[in-house]
Amino acid sequence: MREFSLPALYEVPADGNLTDIVRRNAAQHPDVAVIGRKVDGSWQDVDARTFLAEVRATAKGLIAAGVRPGDRVGLMSRTRYEWTLLDFAIWSAGAVTVPVYETSSAEQIQWILGDSGAVACVVELDAHAATVESVRDRLPALAHIWQIDKGAVEELNRAGAEVTDRTVDERCAAVGADDPATIVYTSGTTGRPKGCVLTHRSFFAECGNVVERLKPLFRTGECSVLLFLPVAHVFGRLVEVAALMAPIKLGHAPDIKHLTDELASFRPTMILGVPRVFEKVYNAARAKAQAEGKGKIFDKAADTAIAYSCALDTVSGPSLGLKIKYKVFDKLVYSKLRAVLGGRGEYAISGGAPLGERLGHFFRGIGFTVLEGYGLTESCAATAFNPWDRQKIGTVGQPLPGSVVRIADDGEVLLHGEHLFSRYWNNEGATEEALADGWFHTGDIGTLDEDGYLRITGRKKEIIVTAGGKNVAPAVIEDRIRAHALVAECMVVGDGRPFVGALVTVDDEFLGRWAAEHGKPAGSTASSLRDDADLLAAIQSAVDDGNAAVSKAESVRKFRVLSSQFTEESGHLTPSLKLKRNVVAKDYADEIEAIYRG
Repeated sequence: MREFSLPALYEVPADGNLTDIVRRNAAQHPDVAVIGRKVDGSWQDVDARTFLAEVRATAKGLIAAGVRPGDRVGLMSRTRYEWTLLDFAIWSAGAVTVPVYETSSAEQIQWILGDSGAVACVVELDAHAATVESVRDRLPALAHIWQIDKGAVEELNRAGAEVTDRTVDERCAAVGADDPATIVYTSGTTGRPKGCVLTHRSFFAECGNVVERLKPLFRTGECSVLLFLPVAHVFGRLVEVAALMAPIKLGHAPDIKHLTDELASFRPTMILGVPRVFEKVYNAARAKAQAEGKGKIFDKAADTAIAYSCALDTVSGPSLGLKIKYKVFDKLVYSKLRAVLGGRGEYAISGGAPLGERLGHFFRGIGFTVLEGYGLTESCAATAFNPWDRQKIGTVGQPLPGSVVRIADDGEVLLHGEHLFSRYWNNEGATEEALADGWFHTGDIGTLDEDGYLRITGRKKEIIVTAGGKNVAPAVIEDRIRAHALVAECMVVGDGRPFVGALVTVDDEFLGRWAAEHGKPAGSTASSLRDDADLLAAIQSAVDDGNAAVSKAESVRKFRVLSSQFTEESGHLTPSLKLKRNVVAKDYADEIEAIYRG
C-alpha cells in the first residue's frame, strides 16, 4: 500500500487556542484533580479550579513585566509542575513558549534564545541561570530572567497583582488556532537546530485525536499519567497537553534515576517513555532474578509471556497448557513486574525509536501493553500509533486520525495533516524543502501494510552503502544489539567499506554486576575490560542476535568495544538521545579504521 488515512475523530475549534483547555476544565470539572504535584515528598492534588487560578496569576506577572502578544519566552527546566504552569501562563499572556533543554550548552542556549528573539527566559537552577547569563550580552532582546528555584512564580504573581482578569481574558481571546503556540528546536543531529513552529491548531489536532482514539486510557477521574520525559521534547509536550485535554491527572518526575520510586508512589494508570526505559525495566528485572539464583525461572517466564502474547494474535488463541503456565508465572513473576511499574498501569506508549517485537510481546504478555508510535518534532509528536484495541506489534501503528501517510517511490514516509508544523522559524529555504508539494518529507524510510500500519525501516540520510553496493539501514540491527543488557549504544559503520562493522559502548549500570558474576576485579570499567574475552563473547552474542534480523550482507562482521559512553555531555547524543553519527564518526575515526585494518 502506498497511502493510507483515517477520518478525524476530533474537530479543531475554528477560533480556539490551548488556554481554552484550562478554562473549560475549571468550568466543567472544577473539583477534579488535573495535576498531582509533589510537595515535601508527598503528592498533592491540584484541582482544575485551582490550576486555572494559578495559571491566571502567573500570566498576569508576565503581562506586567512587558511580555506582549506574540513575544517568545524561553523555558529551561527539568520536568516539574512549574513547567506546565508556566507553559499555560505564557499562552494565557498571548505569548509563545520556546523550550530549552536543561542540559543545553551555552552555545545552544544562545542560538535558541537568539534565533527565536526571546524577550524573557524562565530557568530552574543556579547553573541554568549562570549559563544564560554567560551569553546574555549576545541576546539583545532578552529583558528578563526568572528562576523557579528562587521564587519565579511567586515573583510573577506579586508583579501581576494589579493586572485584571479581563486583561488576561483579552490576551487569550486574541490568539487564534493558527497562531504559533511554541517554537520547538530540533535536536540537531546535523548542523544547527531548526525551530519548528507548532500552532495551537497543531496541538489540538494531535492531542484531540490521540485522546479520542485512545479513550479508555484517558478516563477523567480514573486515569493518570506520570510524565518523566523532558517537557522540552515534543513527546513530553504531547503528554502534558493531552492529559489536560482529557482531563486526567498529570504528575511530573524530574529525575529518571528515581523513576521506580516515583512510579510506586504516584501509581499511574499509564506511562509514556522511550524504548530504553522499557529495555532497562526488563534488563534490571532479569539481572535481579539472576543475582537471586532465579535466572532460569525468569527466562522461562519471559518466554511464556512472549508465547502468550504471540498466541493472542492467532485465530485459536493461547492453548490450555500455555494458559496454565501463564497463570503460574503471573503470580510468581508478572505481578511483581507490574508492581515495579506502579501496580495500576495497563498501558504505556513508546516512541522515539523502535521498541522491537520481542520486547513488545514480553510487556503485553505480562499484562502491561506498550503501544508503539512514531513521530517527529515537525508532526507535533505522534503521527502514527497503535490503537489500544487493534495493536500490531512490530509496527508503529496507523496514522493519526485526520491525517495521511504516503510512501514515496523511493520509500520515504510523507505526511499530511493539521497536526504538522507550519514552518521553520527564520528558515524559508528549509521550510520549502521539507514541505515540498504540500507534503512533509520526513527523511524516514517505511512501508504500509494492507491495514495501513506503518513500519519504519531506516532513515534516508543514514543509509550505508558498502563497497559492494549493498544498501544497509542501520536502525534494525542497532536496535537489536542495543537491547542486550550490557550494551548502552551501538553505531553501525561501513559506508564505502568492504563489510559492515559496529562501535559498541558498554552500559555502566550493568557492567559492575556482570563483572562480579564473571569473576572480574572489583571496580572493573569498560576501559579495563574492553579486550576481555568474556566481555567480547557477551557482546558477540548481542551482535549475533542483531545479525539474525538482517541478511548476511547487512550483518555486522566485526565490532569494537569503546572505553567510554556516548552521552549528551560528550556531544555524541542529542537531548532526545539520538546519535550524532557524524560527530561519532569523526571523534572515533581511529576506532573505525581499526575495524577494517588487517
